[in-house]
Amino acid sequence: MPGCAGVVRHGSLDSLHFGVLGDGGRKPVGVLLLLALVAVWTSGCSPGRTPGTVEGSLTSGRISVVCAPEASALIDHEVAVFDSLYPAARIAVRTGPSREAIRSLLAAECDLAVLTRELEPEERVAAAGGGVLLDGYAFAMDALVLVVHPGNGLENISLDQVKGIYRGEVTGWEVLGGTGGAIEPVIQPPGSDVTEAFVQRVMGGDAMLAHVVYERSDSGVVSFVSQHPGAIGFVTLAWADRGAKALRVAALKGLTYWRPDPEAVYAREYPVTRRLNLYVRPKGPDLANGLITFITSRDGQALVHEEGLVPTTVPVRFVRRSPMLGAH
Repeated sequence: MPGCAGVVRHGSLDSLHFGVLGDGGRKPVGVLLLLALVAVWTSGCSPGRTPGTVEGSLTSGRISVVCAPEASALIDHEVAVFDSLYPAARIAVRTGPSREAIRSLLAAECDLAVLTRELEPEERVAAAGGGVLLDGYAFAMDALVLVVHPGNGLENISLDQVKGIYRGEVTGWEVLGGTGGAIEPVIQPPGSDVTEAFVQRVMGGDAMLAHVVYERSDSGVVSFVSQHPGAIGFVTLAWADRGAKALRVAALKGLTYWRPDPEAVYAREYPVTRRLNLYVRPKGPDLANGLITFITSRDGQALVHEEGLVPTTVPVRFVRRSPMLGAH
């Protein structure tokens, strides 16, 4: 890890570390303003220091972190344990969607960005246009879980059927072999990471034309779905078994239906998975690299497991295989 001389790293970390510096190709129109802003943000800033940071080491000093809300419970847990081990560390964490986290890092307004996805192409272009080099580290895997009322008889659903529901083309559960009458689709705020992932991975970028119910969080979706027999929603993996019924999911109708359990997510057999990533500037504060080393260590990955996500940087052992069904 850059800047981590003397720190023992797990062997699998290197394979999950990737430098990001765009290819300098054609810039989309929507990126031009962002590039201009990056130029302003980076001008006059020392490449090795960011505003608000002080001199420190891998276990001391002061850094700021911007974290996607869906990863905030995990990162808060990681930081709390790290702080207890290294009292000289001062780590301030605030939440913001992934696009805000990476914007803050490019603007040198934070020292570490926690994203629930990879960098978008326009973000890579913006980094390249501003001459900003970023290092990325995958540290956990998550999934989008489709949940329905516990009394719904449906067990399996395919992504094309889910897309039909949210496009308003499928409006009754009986068509899918379920129960509950009219379907009530639920979504989280349009700007949230989980909804953006749903639009990209499930909807294929298509608009949601169905009349939907809005909930602010995973807990809100689970609460609504568990109280409304016709409801369906999507939540992160940590909320798969907290009161609503998680469905098995297939990429297409007739293919294998996978339960959203850690094993299927780890193997990427479950159709809708995503990696959580840590991004830093290579010449940023040593403490940011120290925190990354902890999060990707065995102890840090144990906390990933405790929070209901799937570790990525240490060996993972499962005691059983995911049940699979090929039809409803």
